[in-house]
Amino acid sequence: MATAYIALGSNLGNRHKNITTALFHLVREPHIILEKLSTFIETKPYGVTDQPDFLNGCCRIWTDLSPRELLTTLQSIEDKMGRIRTRHWGERNIDLDILLYDDIEVNEPDLVIPHPDMKNRDFVMIPLKEIAPEIAAKL
Repeated sequence: MATAYIALGSNLGNRHKNITTALFHLVREPHIILEKLSTFIETKPYGVTDQPDFLNGCCRIWTDLSPRELLTTLQSIEDKMGRIRTRHWGERNIDLDILLYDDIEVNEPDLVIPHPDMKNRDFVMIPLKEIAPEIAAKL
């Protein structure tokens, strides 16, 4: 089983409910075990600032899915929850991003692991430091 870290975020609707609903879908996946979950923090938007504040968190999972299969699973959960992609870094009811997947590096047009620029984003690093301080310190 691989260890992966997933960023969770929402800034539309009931943000807390959106994240917990996404986690519910995540743990129902047969190839994913939720191992640890951070607290949720409220953050200002990053990049595109003319939108509501976010609620963000991070979780550690164990999975036997490949990075590509995990991405497909996360996007499927976003789709089930009605995520609409209107603009890059724009508003979203749910956002699930792979931050890390073991020590694997992937650089494809639609999948980059480790997640690019995560070390400069407090909304990623604060929850990651909470659940994996040894990993966050290495970034």
